[in-house]
Amino acid sequence: MTFEGAEQSITTAIHSLYDDREAATIAGMVMEFVTGRSRMDRWLLKNENLSNNHTEQLQQYTKQLRTGMPVQYVLGEAWFAGLCLKVNEHTLIPRPETEELVNLCASWIAANSINHAPLKILEVGTGSGCIAIALQQKIPAAEITAIDISTAAIEVATINAAKYNAPIQFKTIDFLNETCWPKMGSYDVIISNPPYIAETEKINIARHVLDFEPQTALFVESNNPLIFYNAIANFGNALLNNMGAIFVEINQALGSQTIDAFKQHAYVTSLHKDVFDNDRMIVATKNE
Repeated sequence: MTFEGAEQSITTAIHSLYDDREAATIAGMVMEFVTGRSRMDRWLLKNENLSNNHTEQLQQYTKQLRTGMPVQYVLGEAWFAGLCLKVNEHTLIPRPETEELVNLCASWIAANSINHAPLKILEVGTGSGCIAIALQQKIPAAEITAIDISTAAIEVATINAAKYNAPIQFKTIDFLNETCWPKMGSYDVIISNPPYIAETEKINIARHVLDFEPQTALFVESNNPLIFYNAIANFGNALLNNMGAIFVEINQALGSQTIDAFKQHAYVTSLHKDVFDNDRMIVATKNE
């Protein structure tokens, strides 16, 4: 099979699952991963035959893609903030919107000097470790702790941090269990992309997300959709240092309610939109 024929074959195989542009993008990602050839290289070699090994790999990956498995899980990697990170069924696939959360946090830190060293950051629900590692790259002197309830996710995050020599302390902790809090120490910054999709919203979730990404990292009970935000606010009242800040990604449909949850705990809050103009991030500062 030629380079051109192989790429077209993948596109055709997944055409019923994705629109034309996304199917072509996924096919290109798989081709580059397997062959190590850029888009331009593949065009120049379009009439050249692939090796038998590459053909077999592409057939296996295409079979997985046809089940709806996200290409990041098929390839075992995802890009985030310029970092190539290991992902699997135990970790969410990092989204571009979450990069905006990291940038917002880093900008705030740069603009607000902390009067002691080191700057201490806590990430709640680290998954692949993408947020913590990206922050460590931007703020090398920071002392970062990242927690998750999933031991399997912590294992992935640890591998990713080692790849980028990020000295992050990873811990398996159930953050909703308040008895764990006194052992966690105090922090200047708390950042989190917690589960925030209500169970009743599952009907609106794409199948490739619903069928493959970890449910516990996505969904919360419909009768308590702000459970993690209330817990983070309570934790901050006890263990966020004075003049510290909380950065969270939110459900775009619950912006005002989430703001109110932090205001009820006496935080000064601001709501920020993502690149798609959706309510997506909240900054809550503790001024006394």
